[in-house]
Amino acid sequence: MLLTNSKAAENNIKYYSEDLGTLSLMYHRFNENEYPSTNVKMDIFEKQINIIKKKKYEFENPENFDLKFNKPKSNKKILITIDDAFTSFYENAWPFLKRNKIPFILFVSTEPVGKNGYMSWDQIKEIEKESFAFIGNHSHTHEYLIDFKFNDFKNDIDTSIKIFNEKLGYNPIFFSFPFGEYSLEQINFIKKKFKYAFGQHSGVIDLNKNPYELPRFPINEKYGDLNRFNFLIDLLPLQYKNIVPEDKYIQNNNPPKLTIHFFKDQKNLKNINCFSDEGNKWDKSKIMFKENKLTINFREKFSFRRGRVNCSLQDTEGWRWFGLQFSVKLD
Repeated sequence: MLLTNSKAAENNIKYYSEDLGTLSLMYHRFNENEYPSTNVKMDIFEKQINIIKKKKYEFENPENFDLKFNKPKSNKKILITIDDAFTSFYENAWPFLKRNKIPFILFVSTEPVGKNGYMSWDQIKEIEKESFAFIGNHSHTHEYLIDFKFNDFKNDIDTSIKIFNEKLGYNPIFFSFPFGEYSLEQINFIKKKFKYAFGQHSGVIDLNKNPYELPRFPINEKYGDLNRFNFLIDLLPLQYKNIVPEDKYIQNNNPPKLTIHFFKDQKNLKNINCFSDEGNKWDKSKIMFKENKLTINFREKFSFRRGRVNCSLQDTEGWRWFGLQFSVKLD
């Protein structure tokens, strides 16, 4: 059991290291083939787990993730996360994970618990008893919280915390934003209630990543084929000092001017390539590099409610990757 630390300090180390990182995978449904955008077939899931084992990567226990977040990882770690607590997870993936004692975080939205297609509290408690299984908070309603007025957002999170305290006796230290959407104002509130928060942008976690904007690679039928999985599971962190703008919620500044500040002793930075989907079309980004700052000048406005940027470079140790997601206020 990991209890929430409301006074957890944000990671301010900010130095370049040889951290091999923690690569987090995000799953939702298992063997629900009518939902290909959020589903993975169990035979594919088992093959993905076997790929991780063959590469001799370590499955990260969430307790160690917390204890060693600020320390460089000399061995690549893989963190399994599952969002929404669908019944299909309990019926299909849970027996496999339990049999193999593979650690994971199950993110639960409290309002749907016990409804058709969702796990019950008894099932959640059964899982939570295992030393390798951890529960995370995924809000109360799982609505588009970025569209909520701030007081309504706070009420939603506080309601979920109240229910977790009633049902489990504690509020988890892990939170994941529904749809990976958030504003800076919302993050500042989440910091008071949780120790870590995950989004839905791709990338590899290293000691310099903001613990309240942690990346995860989404795995589903579209983005879960074994060739892609083989590539992404080898990815290394692309470290940086900070990103401007700090607020990933685009309101009147569409498109934003994006600047990534890197470390002086990083190598091969000029080899970076970035792609972005402004105008709802993926294409190579227009980038400008000066000293250790990379600026992306977007071609046009982001037109969907979520805008994405992915950057990578091929280093001597392998491919490095980071991504980010903007939440877009639409007219």
